[in-house]
Amino acid sequence: MKITDVEVIYLRQDHVKVQCDSGQDALVVRISTDAGISGIGEVDSSPIAVKGAIEGPFSSTITSGLRQLILGEDPLKTEYLWHKMYRQNVYSGRRGIAIHAMSGIDMALWDIKGKFLGQPIWKLLGGGFHANRIRAYASSLFGATPEETGAKARRFRDLGFTAAKFGWDPMGQDEKVDIALVREARNGLGEESDLMIDAGLVWDAKTALQRARAFSDFRIFWLEEPLVPDDYEGYRKLSNATDVRIAAGEHESERRSFLDLMDRGQIDVVQVDLTRCGGFTEAMKIASLAVDRGLPVVNHGFTTYINVAASLHFLNAIPNSFILEFVAEEGTTLRDALTKQRFTATDGFVDIPMEPGLGVELNDEALSRFAVRTV
Repeated sequence: MKITDVEVIYLRQDHVKVQCDSGQDALVVRISTDAGISGIGEVDSSPIAVKGAIEGPFSSTITSGLRQLILGEDPLKTEYLWHKMYRQNVYSGRRGIAIHAMSGIDMALWDIKGKFLGQPIWKLLGGGFHANRIRAYASSLFGATPEETGAKARRFRDLGFTAAKFGWDPMGQDEKVDIALVREARNGLGEESDLMIDAGLVWDAKTALQRARAFSDFRIFWLEEPLVPDDYEGYRKLSNATDVRIAAGEHESERRSFLDLMDRGQIDVVQVDLTRCGGFTEAMKIASLAVDRGLPVVNHGFTTYINVAASLHFLNAIPNSFILEFVAEEGTTLRDALTKQRFTATDGFVDIPMEPGLGVELNDEALSRFAVRTV
């Protein structure tokens, strides 16, 4: 079996809000083979930049468009192809955009492998740690006000979620508002549910410590990304000075950057996004490094059901996972329309796919409606 084509499909909603919701557009990678089996992957990044990283021509032996490097190759050789893409694009691809692009390719290759072998990806990765389902937390942006946040929290509680996370604006603008947002989220969820807070990179280390101490009154389960990604020293100081768990990792790409976050930053919860970190091949290595350090791993994903499916396979394949990020934000048409399959939470749990490969297929109607033509 050989790879015959690599397509990069950019999709975008008709109307995009100016907010931190990466489910409003999407970049899908579709890989075809001469055996008639195709696989899909997703990249959550700067779509046009990733498209260029994949479709670009050969430039030199250490800088090449990724499509050129895998055409004609055996798609089952996932480890080999990951290293080929990394080594032959090492000049421009050791971090960031190129690793993001590799993530979508690697995910599509594993989808092909699962379909070819008739097995779900989690089983090919040797997993089965969560049997048929995994606990999920409702992931949402904050409401525009503390009161709106409380109303969202009540809705998630009524839907059966036993955990929820709120993040980004308007947090970081005012101390009283910050505390009120968390207070109303707790009031809405009730005392028995787990509450996570995503600060959205808004503070320095000392301010983050002040907020962590204030938020501890509301028994938050973790405080996520209060600092900018490269402030490893700030993360270390914060983690060592508070009992509140500090979570981070969605902005990291490949295992070396996660090592910095774990060893220098000394975070408590490692967040891995399959669409950014290098795909399944690299995510498994990151999870193994976290196991060695006694750290739990959770997924990050605020995009489409392709990412949800990949995250479910990944979390079921590692021993140090315990909960799934599950977007509960309303009004994200692209997320609901892109795949034929949708995932739902029942009593706060989401079923793990049992179908071969990822277990999701693209919806042709959505491709026709949302695909953006680029030069």
